[in-house]
Amino acid sequence: MRSRFSSLSILGLIILPFITALGALSIGRFPIPLKDTLAVLIGSQDVSNQMQIVIRNIRIPRIILAMLVGSGLSVSGVAFQSLFTNPLATPDTIGVASGASLGAVLAITMGFSLIGVQIMALIFGLIAIFLTFMTGSNKKEMSPASVILAGIIIGALFNAFITLVKYTADAETELPNITYWLMGSLSSANYHSLLLGAPFIIIGIGVFSLLRWRLNILSLTLDEAKSTGTNISLLRIITIISATLITASAVSMCGQVGWVGLLVPHACRMVFGSDTSKLVPSSISFGATFMIIIDTLARSATSSEIPISVLTAIIGAPFFILLLKRTGGWSL
Repeated sequence: MRSRFSSLSILGLIILPFITALGALSIGRFPIPLKDTLAVLIGSQDVSNQMQIVIRNIRIPRIILAMLVGSGLSVSGVAFQSLFTNPLATPDTIGVASGASLGAVLAITMGFSLIGVQIMALIFGLIAIFLTFMTGSNKKEMSPASVILAGIIIGALFNAFITLVKYTADAETELPNITYWLMGSLSSANYHSLLLGAPFIIIGIGVFSLLRWRLNILSLTLDEAKSTGTNISLLRIITIISATLITASAVSMCGQVGWVGLLVPHACRMVFGSDTSKLVPSSISFGATFMIIIDTLARSATSSEIPISVLTAIIGAPFFILLLKRTGGWSL
């Protein structure tokens, strides 16, 4: 049962995020009956103009962004865990998210447009992963524990630079925007930002979907990987660039969102096993579903929106502890 991945499972993984999204469209501080939500989606004009605006202009862009960010960060977690052969390797723990955040914060303070923020986030994300790789490897050999330790150090370094930028930012104009943005929020989602940011995440997810069988090779020793006839260096480069591209785009659109790249892949591993050909599609589905649920709670649980990173930590940490207790430790 653990390794079973039937056609029914694939169909369920495809349907799950869309069923969750349909429910999320009706939930919020302005609740909308499901029948009216369906009427808006099919283009009916029998629904009030207010409901149409709420669904089409506010909730649909947010849910699309939630699906992209959740699925993108989850599959990036799978990729990094395979690359560094460590279940703790995620965009957060190896410094990529911190690097991308620093680039985005610098771009925001300099008044860059969204595409400029994304480029800066990508550049600094790549710098972070390069520094982590160089720090955590020795003579082209990577120790999983060393990589995680290096990632924590590099992440702390970039977070220190973020604090420095916040310290020098204008306290009345720039600092509040930076602080709120760093806590993570999907409130600024709109079709324009999706048009600019979504393609990068979709491309990254597409690359990992095509390479989902080959990602297993990254967990092998160098000699074993070479014996498969795979260009392991090229595969590593593609993996790093694709995962960093996803992380940078997600960070540039909604700030830092922690735990997703760690929690979702590990939960999927409990159900489907360690084969990345199963982990990639299941993480895409579960990640999208998880983020839709989190964002729905963030915008509807209280009168003021709760930061995404707060909810992912509050919900993710206890659930992850429960997983570890039930399985007796890490499962690779």
